[in-house]
Amino acid sequence: MAGIFKNISGDKAIWAVVALLALFSFLPVYSASSNLVYVVGSGTSIGYLVKHAFLLLLGFGIIYGVHRIPTHFFKGLSLIAMPVVLLLLAYTLAQGDVIDGANASRWIRIPVVGITFQTSSLASVVLMIYVARYLTKIKDNTVTFKESILPLWTPVFLVIMLILPANFSTAGIMFSMVLLLCFLGGYPIRYLLGIIGAGVLSLTMFILTAKAVPDLFPNRVDTWMNRIESYSNPEDTEGNYQIEKAKIAIATGGIMGNGAGKSVMKNFLPQSSSDFIYAIIVEEYGLIGGFTLMFFYLLLLFRIVVVANSHPTIFGKLLVLGVGLPIVFQALINMAVAVELFPVTGQTLPLISSGGTSSWMTCLAIGIILSASNKKSQTESEEIDENNPLEVLSGQL
Repeated sequence: MAGIFKNISGDKAIWAVVALLALFSFLPVYSASSNLVYVVGSGTSIGYLVKHAFLLLLGFGIIYGVHRIPTHFFKGLSLIAMPVVLLLLAYTLAQGDVIDGANASRWIRIPVVGITFQTSSLASVVLMIYVARYLTKIKDNTVTFKESILPLWTPVFLVIMLILPANFSTAGIMFSMVLLLCFLGGYPIRYLLGIIGAGVLSLTMFILTAKAVPDLFPNRVDTWMNRIESYSNPEDTEGNYQIEKAKIAIATGGIMGNGAGKSVMKNFLPQSSSDFIYAIIVEEYGLIGGFTLMFFYLLLLFRIVVVANSHPTIFGKLLVLGVGLPIVFQALINMAVAVELFPVTGQTLPLISSGGTSSWMTCLAIGIILSASNKKSQTESEEIDENNPLEVLSGQL
């Protein structure tokens, strides 16, 4: 154990924030899991707590392993991982059955161990690394829109279109993050406007096709439309049941909260341990707890920007922003949904909500950020960018 701590490097503030969020998550997850035990009728609270601890332990193992990898290696790894991700997404979408009552076009089940894996979470991280690599490659060149279609936008649209039918919110967030990273990376704004237009047109065509052929993507478009209509409708309807229960939980919490484990609405609020865990946190720990949690995510954002700004290479800067900003963005969306500032999206609260794949991919992204914040890794990346054009696994591919 002492040897592990000795080998920990990178931004200490990020390590501290991630550790505090992970430790705090045990309280709301243990409290909210009673919903699954007594309402759904499966498992025990201790069982869900042990499972959460096991998943987080694996997640920190991912952070530790990834943060030891030199930053420049992620360039080549993204090239290898991109076709693998596309195959996984195609396979996931092609499934027509359900897993534990959920749409299987979001998950695949890993053989032998029986664990479900959400491929879109992995795709999000890999895609952002891939885009950061491409933007680094063209940083000193005048690129035309035509030249960037095949190497940049074709993989982006393939990933988005494979995720869109089953998970609109994830596809939308991913597309937004790619556009933001391209903007920060200096990609011409006029081309980005064209891509936005193409994206809107593609989404419109998809919705019209799904409406014309309902059996092609059953229930998905109707689900999106119902959520948007429920959000825009000021009257209480069956469609905004989750939001109403979440607002009751927040209002009940008040300033100081009802105390740890004393939430009442966790027994009425679906997904209280995942999508709507923020409402349970505010009910139990009050607005003070809710704002404190928001502060830690904003602190994480601040440290991500600091790490990106201090990295000596363009790739390192874009890599940190590409994998780091979605973490904070997802957290803010989750909180916004709980207070009805945003339609229901199904996005979890990073490092807090129960769940395996989302936590692991968040840990993967954090490991990459910590790798970039490692001074030794920064030096190696700078030397390779300046002195070795045939860098490992990347070069001019």
